Amino acid sequence: MDHFQEKEVIQAILIADNNVDNFRPLTDNTSTALLPLVNVPLLDYALESLNHSGIEEVFVFSSYFLNDVREHIKKGIASCSSWSVGMTVRVIGGESCRSFGDAMRDLDAKGLIRGSFVIMGADTVTNANLRPIFDQHKKTLKYDKGAAATVIFKEASSVCRTGNEIMIAMDQQNNRLHYHQRIKMNSKESHFGIPLEIFLANSQISLHHNLIDPQIAIGSPTMLSLFSDNFDFETRDDFIKGILINEELLDCRIYVSMLPNEQYARKVNNWLVYQIVSNDVINRWAYPLVPDMGVCCLWQNYIFLKNNIYKSPTASLAKVILRENVVVQGNTVIGAGSVLLSSVVGSNCRIGKDCKLTNAFVMDNAVIEDGCVLSFCVVGPGAKIGAKSSIILGSVVGDGCVIPQKSNIEKVLVKKSPAENDETEKIGEKAYILQNDTEELYASDSEDELPMESTKTEIPKMMKLSHLINADESDYNSTTSDEDDDSHQGSPIPDDANIFLSEVLDSLARGIQVKSNPDFLILEINSSRYAYNMSLKEVNFNVVKAVFSLDPIKEATTTNVLSAINQVLSRLGMVVSNYIKSDDSMLDCLKAIQECCEEQPALRAKVAQIIHYLYDKEFVSEEAIRMWHNELDDDSEWLKAPLQKLIEWLDQSSEGSSEEEDDD
Repeated sequence: MDHFQEKEVIQAILIADNNVDNFRPLTDNTSTALLPLVNVPLLDYALESLNHSGIEEVFVFSSYFLNDVREHIKKGIASCSSWSVGMTVRVIGGESCRSFGDAMRDLDAKGLIRGSFVIMGADTVTNANLRPIFDQHKKTLKYDKGAAATVIFKEASSVCRTGNEIMIAMDQQNNRLHYHQRIKMNSKESHFGIPLEIFLANSQISLHHNLIDPQIAIGSPTMLSLFSDNFDFETRDDFIKGILINEELLDCRIYVSMLPNEQYARKVNNWLVYQIVSNDVINRWAYPLVPDMGVCCLWQNYIFLKNNIYKSPTASLAKVILRENVVVQGNTVIGAGSVLLSSVVGSNCRIGKDCKLTNAFVMDNAVIEDGCVLSFCVVGPGAKIGAKSSIILGSVVGDGCVIPQKSNIEKVLVKKSPAENDETEKIGEKAYILQNDTEELYASDSEDELPMESTKTEIPKMMKLSHLINADESDYNSTTSDEDDDSHQGSPIPDDANIFLSEVLDSLARGIQVKSNPDFLILEINSSRYAYNMSLKEVNFNVVKAVFSLDPIKEATTTNVLSAINQVLSRLGMVVSNYIKSDDSMLDCLKAIQECCEEQPALRAKVAQIIHYLYDKEFVSEEAIRMWHNELDDDSEWLKAPLQKLIEWLDQSSEGSSEEEDDD
């Protein structure tokens, strides 16, 4: 009689409801696993990843939001989500399980896990193939029965601290983990306290300090029982440290697996990582988990256009500028004159005219009225932003909030209504600013400017990512030769000053076209200034350069260039005057004109007349012109000669004024 061996079913555990406090106020009433990232809930990314790795049975563990997660899974199965094909998903848990350790002990008590298993957070986004790592872990178990787990890490060269970075010491011969330390999020480590015995007892120890922990592991059957026997194991870090300290007593060991460079993995544990991962998904580093491939659905939601533009066929975008890295979901309407850059807009949204969205994440059914500026912010589902409001610098507007018109929201969290224990400041009938008891961290552009170490729990906010893009590309680029790297780099990434100049140019061009209020243009420019951390001198220089780079001036001939300048400044003179006030700012203005003259022959031929015109209109002073003239070097001979005549005229004017005063 033949005996058929039962086929092993590969199981996985997804832990939901992590880092709820980090995503307030959008997670006050729902699980972080259901937080949409590029218009897809994080849980669906995790389930899709497990399905791609051949996982057949998944247990989604939720505590406080068990019913919400269960309902989402039911809807996904009913709508034939792609992760439901060939994979069984069950939701377990309850409010009695308040931590990762409680979840593991509950799973052990229920006896649902029958062998080695994959475990990861429901907020992890990865395209990694976990099957080879799973098979390697089973091989490790054959020669080491005490192998409790294989933890998975990803090398990264990014210098930005997000709370997921770790430092480890491991044996190069067998990849056994000997030391594990999470790197602090808001300070530099002066030293690492690695026990000397690790180096004395092992001949080939390697140290890794550039690792990201995506919270993925392969667990042995003994892993669950270790949690049941050790109630002080509350987190994954507790488990790892407990095993490393008590290896001999527990007779257990932990091993390490490094993901290849071409595979992507990150845990979304705060708003800064949310922004980073959104950017990576839009830029296709997590392929096939990209918008146009239909994550979790069996149809195509978007049309993929150049510059990473993902537009739903049912979205209405009349005379809207989509710069790059933009996702717009179905049934959304965006008004004329609006500009979007590195932003995600959900379904059924209404965005008004002349709005400017930069690194903004607008969720389903939100309403943004005319003339709003959104930069590095999140707008929750069903929220409404009043006309000419500014939501910037890491602000998060919760679901259902109504922000009054002309509001300026910076660096704060806003919710619809306060809870009993919330300290809030009311700014509208359905808008309350949360007074946090934690100092939320703004990540610095420079390592030397990182804040001092703090004992408080600090949550990084959104920030500009231009200095991280090259690092992220090198992390996930599978090519090795310089020649191959060049072929995959695409267009060069502009620096912040060029992006700022481009945005100012767009704002001013649109301002002339639609006759915008100068105050609104100034608000837009200031928002871009803060978004890209421009100094006042850089703002002065680039505003003037943008004015003299507008099409009416740029396309003018030598004969009509002064007329074109007069026409433009009749509309934008108040904007220029807002920035060009002091002698120093006037010097910035003249230097910008000098650069424009070098690029535009028509301006160069009339440079003296242009400066004379600006002097007559009181944009620049005599003192600023003289100072600028004195600073010109030998390479500017083309400019010195025509300016010399203007200087002589100024001298004569000054002498004439002095003689009139003497006669009086």
